Amino acid sequence: MTKVQRKPEWLHKKLNFTQKKDVEQKLKSIGIHTVCQEAMCPNISECFSNKNATFMILGDTCTRKCSFCNVNKGKPNELDLDEPQKVADAVKALGLRHVVITSVTRDDLSDGGAEIFRRCVEAIKNMDEQITVELLIPDLKNNIKALEVVANCGAEIIGHNMETVPRLYEVRKGAHYARSLEVLKTLKSLNPKVKTKSALMLGLGEREDELRMVLQDLLDADCTLLTMGQYLAPSKSHVSVKEYIKPEKFEEFGDMAKGMGFEFVKSSPYTRSSYMAHEYFKGKK
Repeated sequence: MTKVQRKPEWLHKKLNFTQKKDVEQKLKSIGIHTVCQEAMCPNISECFSNKNATFMILGDTCTRKCSFCNVNKGKPNELDLDEPQKVADAVKALGLRHVVITSVTRDDLSDGGAEIFRRCVEAIKNMDEQITVELLIPDLKNNIKALEVVANCGAEIIGHNMETVPRLYEVRKGAHYARSLEVLKTLKSLNPKVKTKSALMLGLGEREDELRMVLQDLLDADCTLLTMGQYLAPSKSHVSVKEYIKPEKFEEFGDMAKGMGFEFVKSSPYTRSSYMAHEYFKGKK
């Protein structure tokens, strides 16, 4: 029987439930989901208190069964064609200036949901073209037509997460390392002006040489925005944490990535794909 590691002191983050409840009430009245809620993100109260939220479109049920993720899995409901306007309404209600939109994986859809992503961006830009938009997309099965829709939809940043090193890809059910890398390459080739971004969760048993290889693969794909954070198991039924990596080690990995050529990096135990995402666009350190 695998011994469950006790969470170290640096991972005991306090939540501000007052701010969290206020934002959740606004989102509920509009009828929109956030990945912050669905994935039980540890940064939820911090981001909500700063009026940052990552909207999750295409419903709340994923067609894949990744063993690290807390999002609902199974047969999705019909698409809500009003989702793009709901996202725009939520952006207005929360007063956001930089918006992050992600989705569950919808392998049941011919375009993986690319058109809904496009319509979300359009609805936001029609409301205020000065609002910047970041998308975090599934692999869309590397459907070129779908990726072309997303690449040219007007979003300033488009991300697709590699998540982990090739040896550990069994945690990403239905995903393939080479395909995910190809998605990032394709997005950049379809629109050289768009910034591409990816994320890695550490603590699953990856080695440092494997991490460096993934970083180089990302740079070779012209992906220059990066996040690295500690994997935290949502429950005992999810894949277990193999190692809790110290904050100073994350800082070391961040320095390594910058030294390799990444334009902007956030690397810390609590960093997640969309954590303080507006800083990437502004180029702050």
